[in-house]
Amino acid sequence: MNERNDLRNIAIIAHVDHGKTTLVDQMLRQSGIFRANEQVMERVMDSNDLERERGITILAKNTAVRYKDIKINIVDTPGHADFGGEVERILMMVDGVLLLVDAFEGCMPQTRFVLKKALSLNKQAIVVVNKVDRPDARPEEVIDEVLELFIELGAEDHHLDFPIVYASGRDGYATLDHKYETEDLTALFETIIETVPAPKGDPEAPLQILFSNIDYDDYVGRIGIGRVERGSVKTGQQVALCKNDGTTVITKISRLYQFEGLKRVEAPGASVGDIIAVTGLSDLNIGETACDELCIEPLPFVKIDEPTVTMQFIVNASPFAGREGRYVTSRNLRERLFKELETNLSLRVEETDSPDMFKISGRGELHLSILIETMRRQGYEFAVSRPKVIFKHIDGELYEPIELLFIDVPESYMGVVMEKLGPRKAELQNVTPDDRGSLRMEFKIPARGLMGYRSEFMTDTKGNGILNHIFSGYEPYKGDIADRQRGSIVAHETGEATTYGLFNAQERGNLFIGPGVPVYEGMIVGENAKSDDLVVNVCKKKHITNMRASGSDEALRLTPPVELSLEQSLEFIADDELVEVTPKNIRLRKMTLNKDQRAKLFNRQ
Repeated sequence: MNERNDLRNIAIIAHVDHGKTTLVDQMLRQSGIFRANEQVMERVMDSNDLERERGITILAKNTAVRYKDIKINIVDTPGHADFGGEVERILMMVDGVLLLVDAFEGCMPQTRFVLKKALSLNKQAIVVVNKVDRPDARPEEVIDEVLELFIELGAEDHHLDFPIVYASGRDGYATLDHKYETEDLTALFETIIETVPAPKGDPEAPLQILFSNIDYDDYVGRIGIGRVERGSVKTGQQVALCKNDGTTVITKISRLYQFEGLKRVEAPGASVGDIIAVTGLSDLNIGETACDELCIEPLPFVKIDEPTVTMQFIVNASPFAGREGRYVTSRNLRERLFKELETNLSLRVEETDSPDMFKISGRGELHLSILIETMRRQGYEFAVSRPKVIFKHIDGELYEPIELLFIDVPESYMGVVMEKLGPRKAELQNVTPDDRGSLRMEFKIPARGLMGYRSEFMTDTKGNGILNHIFSGYEPYKGDIADRQRGSIVAHETGEATTYGLFNAQERGNLFIGPGVPVYEGMIVGENAKSDDLVVNVCKKKHITNMRASGSDEALRLTPPVELSLEQSLEFIADDELVEVTPKNIRLRKMTLNKDQRAKLFNRQ
């Protein structure tokens, strides 16, 4: 087995917002990828608009830097467990991981998740305690937490002997002693070279390339991204593509690229250990292997965790259908959803008895809401139902998904958090106080108990709380959980909302729209203060008469409407309601728009 000492392959894994992408920025800058006068935006790896807006990484991306004639292939991975499918398959391409941990927050839920995946694949970990420049940093305590986490996850002895690097991604330095600040990331680069194993393999053996990611280009079509596990490959080489269904297709690699900085550079060939991108394999899917046509040996691929949440995507049938979207038919919706399956491994798409409805399952509410937001930005118009958890029957007993919930709040808010989580079947596991008057509470809670709680939590804690959760496993059904306590304010007729109509309606609850907004019968325009639904005429106008009364014409004052985001809309709706998604608007509506028909359905139940 030959060893390639001129190459290292690493992935950066961490909890959300612990600084992965910022650190990669600095690694790129200090390795000379950018010109001295080149203007480079922050978090350059977050190239997706949604990623930049939300400050999170959604898609795993490849880059490469050079240090002392050694090429370091780097994969930046998402930190949120809803995008865990990205992390699981990307770890197949690398030999080691940089585990980033915030110097103040310490080990968070997704830290546990990504480390567990890395250890299960026997990847060498380097612990990077990031943000040591924070005034409230506690690096020594964080290292103890990390060690406890390694032990808790059953790490072997050689994993426990992990190197530690202290860094500030924002300021661009790394050090082996947190008490001393350095000028650059030399300590991090040196640790990577010394610790991460060099790729091993026989460059003369029959070819094997395992594809872990797929990209798309309008000019060259589908681009397969994978690692050369054995042998060597050249541009124009004929290979046998081993499909996931067990069949084999003979095809040809038309172009071959390697990663240099942020670019894909065309290369004549690649050898064992290289991470490459190839074109020409038109029917390629993630997890497939390209082999020498005389030695067909497909490689096993990592098992992706099953979805836990499901919802329905429905062709928009509201009175405003087709006004704002480019793609509105069931054929458009079907093609787009099945195309998403090619790159989104954690997603499941099922057809139903109705050609206008599709059942979509994913890893969590965020996973599905990102898909919805992406589609609406691409010009799609459709409606979605309330997210529901996926139950399982095991040995004749009903099981449901359980989440580990971590809440960080000031002590004064502990009571209101406990009060709200009790009816949601949450079980308190642990409470850890710190010396700043805050608490970290750990709960086990059914996934359905978390739905709709985040916005309520932010209101209860006045924005001072931090909520994180991660899938724990399936446990026996915990019993019924009360639904939303408040009803909806529903528009009575189609028209345009008026100040006069809204003024009379706002006494009944919180409004979601302002004057001048087009509405239709059955559209939800607010939240009722009571538990039942209320139908109001928000299009009502004040009748003009010849008689005037003193003070009757004073200006009507409206309370500013509550503007719901997509996630808040999905949390708000009940089982008999839908979210109508278009490129320009997000509307809430009843499934049955007519009031009398809704009453008949209710009486039948």
